[in-house]
Amino acid sequence: MSILKNRHEILFLYEVVNANPNGDPMDENRPRYDDETGKIFVRDARIKRTIRDTLQEMGEEIFIREERKEDGTLETKEGLLEKYDNNKNKVLEKCIDIRLFGGTFALKTGSFSLTGPVQFAYGTSLHRVKILEVQGTSVLPSSDEKGKGKKQGTMMFDYRVAYALIGVYGVANQKTAKETNLTDEDFEKMLKALWIGHRGGSVLITGSKLGHKSLMLLDIVHTEDSLDLIGSLDRYVKIKLNAEINDEEAIRSPKDYILDISELAKKVRALEGRNRLEKVRYILDEDLRVEPSIEKAFEGIKLEKLEF
Repeated sequence: MSILKNRHEILFLYEVVNANPNGDPMDENRPRYDDETGKIFVRDARIKRTIRDTLQEMGEEIFIREERKEDGTLETKEGLLEKYDNNKNKVLEKCIDIRLFGGTFALKTGSFSLTGPVQFAYGTSLHRVKILEVQGTSVLPSSDEKGKGKKQGTMMFDYRVAYALIGVYGVANQKTAKETNLTDEDFEKMLKALWIGHRGGSVLITGSKLGHKSLMLLDIVHTEDSLDLIGSLDRYVKIKLNAEINDEEAIRSPKDYILDISELAKKVRALEGRNRLEKVRYILDEDLRVEPSIEKAFEGIKLEKLEF
């Protein structure tokens, strides 16, 4: 297995329907919302968590995992590290998530930090989003401070987004890959976990997460010697509303819009003009309407269809 040879830029789009993609525990678990733009955002840690959990489902060993001791308490990072003899090389050999994302480890003898060659920016919705606030009650009553039972369940609020098309930008750095021994095979597994994890994977089958679906994944593959970046690929795709939809908050499905990738295509062609582009790889859900088509947008560029 060879160390990752090429620089990659990733654009991943997924939809969220009547779900909460990344609640803020400091704000009643509301979706993370930008008051200025009306858009929601998803932390990179949430994206990585989905990838990690899906990789584990795929049979890969991950380091950042939930593991409990015999007494039922959660194992600490230090405790997990002891299972690898506090040896950095063993962690890298066994754990794909550390080869991908790096990590910081504190030891009694000192600490070490590994910069992950694969990094994601915050995911952001490509449009203003409608936040739904649903009031309800729990079925079972709770007890008060004196231990006396209440006659009815506790009032609660549930926060969801009606619909959001979220764009995520990521980078894989072939130079940093040498520090963690990230291989091309590792990277392929990561792309698969990113796609299937947001597409009905069991890691997102919860009451608040059900409603995620992967719609598009582009892998812009640079030449081996490239030190270039287009950067923030999600900024170069735009939503064009159907004639009968006059408000972005009214979007409820891909039938309500067309994704315009013409500006992104120009950026990719500019990369090709600098002799820094090797190929474009992609997978596209049939529900997402793209204009121009992938084939037309990247005509003359080596195209490779991903199969997951």
